[in-house]
Amino acid sequence: YFTMDTADNSAPEVVAAVDDGSGADAFVKVKSKKSQKRKREQDGAEMDTEESVASKRPQFPPISGDKLKGGSDEMRKIPVPAHRYTPLKDNWLKIFTPIVENLQLQVRFNLKTRNVEIKTCKETQDISALTRAADFVKAFVLGFQVEDALALIRLDELFLESFDVTDVKPLKGDHLSRAIGRIAGKGGKTKFTIENVTKTRIVLADTKVHILGSFQNIKMARTAICNLILGSPPSKVYGNIRAVASRAAERF
Repeated sequence: YFTMDTADNSAPEVVAAVDDGSGADAFVKVKSKKSQKRKREQDGAEMDTEESVASKRPQFPPISGDKLKGGSDEMRKIPVPAHRYTPLKDNWLKIFTPIVENLQLQVRFNLKTRNVEIKTCKETQDISALTRAADFVKAFVLGFQVEDALALIRLDELFLESFDVTDVKPLKGDHLSRAIGRIAGKGGKTKFTIENVTKTRIVLADTKVHILGSFQNIKMARTAICNLILGSPPSKVYGNIRAVASRAAERF
């Protein structure tokens, strides 16, 4: 006769009763085919992992800058609005020098398309130089000072963020004007205070707000400006951003 031994959680084993002539039945455990198949699969998996660990990792030589660029020169175009032509002309030498001398790029102002064109060349070593130069020129075109925009070339962890006042709250007419006035403050006092506390630079261009700074600082400045747009008094906004800035300083 045959019985199933299910005491163990593993695969069931078939127990066969064998008559050896002594009058007592001797029980011999016979493993099922399923358990044998599972064991073979586990052994094969262990062998595969051992072979994969034993195999050496591929070694690739470093790639030169020319191969990363794909062998062809890249170019970026930054459109310049009409009201920024004169500032661009007055500060062209300050913009031209760091792009050409520090980043090893070529730059020109196209009079027909009214775009600042930046192009890589054979001397360009850093593949991120083109992006940095484009961000630098874009920041100046948005209204930032050349000295502030230069930080985008020198530092890695700086970003630009822009949003519209009406994105925060749909305002029209005098309500929109008052919201912009709350952001600026009397003589620009509120804007300067937010800049100093959050260590950012802010540009108000009509209903557009442009913020230059690190990710965490941009977040603090954006929150303060949004609270002003929604109607919070400046004194309450000052207290909130100073509390957040002090907590951030303690954390770091």
